[in-house]
Amino acid sequence: MDKIIINDLEVSYRIGVPDEERAQPQRLLLTIEMSHDFRPATATDDIGKTINYYAVSQRMLRLGENKSWRLLETLAEEIAGIILKEFGATSVQVEIKKFIIPEARWVAVRIVR
Repeated sequence: MDKIIINDLEVSYRIGVPDEERAQPQRLLLTIEMSHDFRPATATDDIGKTINYYAVSQRMLRLGENKSWRLLETLAEEIAGIILKEFGATSVQVEIKKFIIPEARWVAVRIVR
């Protein structure tokens, strides 16, 4: 299956188990791999027959407005649902990197739907 990949999209979301952690937006990196059959788009050169990665990135940048999550897993599931329902991907892989443990470069959650 063909894929469109958005790699390390930087977003700021309120996320974390303790209330204090959700008090301020945190920097996260999103990597989203979206499966889709490109043949209809390549046959017609029509962006309407593929996944518009700019529209996906703008949707992800706005997703955190007036929202918060406790778990990365919950956020990843929400993003996957948006990609499948709103953008018509046949499958999606979502990876979210968070920079919360000082001794680690990052921690991540990855799901495939």
